[in-house]
Amino acid sequence: MARSYCKATGSILSLDSAASPIRFEMNLPASWNQRALQFGGGGTDGSVVTGLGQYSEEPANIATLLARGYVTLGSDSGHDATGKPPFDTSFALNQEELMNFAQYQVKKTVDVAKFLMQKVYGQKPRYTYFAGGSQGGHEAFDAAQRYGGDYDGVIANYPAYNLQNMWQGALAQAKAIYGNASGVASPAWSNPAKVATLVTYVASQCDGLDGVSDGIISNVPACNAKVTMQAVRAALRCPDGTDTGDTCFSDAQLEAVEKIGSPVQFSFAFASGTTTYPKWPILEGATFRSNHLGQSNTADPTKVPFVPGGTAFQYFPGKGDVQGFITQNLSYDPLAFDPSQWVTRLQQVSGWTDAVSTNLSAFTAHGGKLLLTHGTIDDSITPYNTIQYWQKLVAANGQSAVSQFARFYLIPGKGHGEGLFNAKVDMLSALEAWVEQGVAPMNLIASDGNTDAATAATNGRTRPLCEYGSYPKYIGPESATQTQMNDAANFTCTTY
Repeated sequence: MARSYCKATGSILSLDSAASPIRFEMNLPASWNQRALQFGGGGTDGSVVTGLGQYSEEPANIATLLARGYVTLGSDSGHDATGKPPFDTSFALNQEELMNFAQYQVKKTVDVAKFLMQKVYGQKPRYTYFAGGSQGGHEAFDAAQRYGGDYDGVIANYPAYNLQNMWQGALAQAKAIYGNASGVASPAWSNPAKVATLVTYVASQCDGLDGVSDGIISNVPACNAKVTMQAVRAALRCPDGTDTGDTCFSDAQLEAVEKIGSPVQFSFAFASGTTTYPKWPILEGATFRSNHLGQSNTADPTKVPFVPGGTAFQYFPGKGDVQGFITQNLSYDPLAFDPSQWVTRLQQVSGWTDAVSTNLSAFTAHGGKLLLTHGTIDDSITPYNTIQYWQKLVAANGQSAVSQFARFYLIPGKGHGEGLFNAKVDMLSALEAWVEQGVAPMNLIASDGNTDAATAATNGRTRPLCEYGSYPKYIGPESATQTQMNDAANFTCTTY
């Protein structure tokens, strides 16, 4: 049901006259429920998040927050990316714009929003929430870690929380595919048809390990034990190790697969102290769409500006990091970049951009709650990155203490805002109940948000949302029908 509201747009001016302001939008309903939700951005931001639609991963059939009486707000994080390529980082040449993007814009925007709510309604919100995915998930981590006193609840989906560590990991993947020489065709590159061969092989080995062959690999540890690089080589290596077609992999291509499926080892520590970046789920069901691992079905890789379906995706965040944040030279060749020669700068910038703190005391002191999700086949931000943060959070605080304020759901078949199982969950209702009534999340159900005709048989299927350490195991009738496989009632969360 539509509600009348006041749309307010404005700019938060910068101290540096050469820096862009933070442009924002607020939507203030005539009938206010005394709640506000700040939306996160995506990529490297650069466009105003309106807050008029669904929040990150909200089911499409649920009323928008504005229709529910929420004040909604979002910003461009302090730079304008209009007309610029994806992952443009030219804004980082200005220190204030860099810092606004890194962390400050989250605080500045919510402070202005609360000031305006006080003016319009005569009071500040009773409850303030934040929701975002990817870079918006990074901003959600900023909200909980850096500005915890300002927020009552946070939803962070597949968060890009440790940007420098993550982008250098992305560059390592790009080098695994492309090598270190720009403009030279790489023998390690695999076209989409060849990648599909790998995806099909993994599914054939692992789909049924959760009790049913439903197109989703849910029992990931069992898959890890079965699909090793040794097994992949035995099954998919071209007979003489040279590329002879789309049904097998050359030795160079298999080496790239192994690198992508292994942690990246750095010769130095980032500001957080970490010296690695986790593996991607290339042997666990990730589909690695054509715009992630290759250009087209036939073209050799070239180092060109971004074209959808073109240059391997991970090249671009790596390129942006090298050019805008680290060297601050927009002509620097990212494939020639040696991070060991830029350690001081990498440590400095990672201290600004990476939201890695496990001390959430300012957030939890007033009852703040965190809901965290990541998909098992995310090939943009590996789920192991979020697993790594969760494990550190538990190690620092203890599982019992963490359970008082946080939940982490690892979602089989979910990718980066898409996936074979494009999970949509009403996380905000669960968060409201926990924050406002003290009722912790239980028995949450995810629905498949895919709507394509090609997936018509499974569109809308449901699964229980399982906390990290467990997976949805099929317990329904043997010889399951599609209807039975589509029903969450036939699955139960089971410890690995």
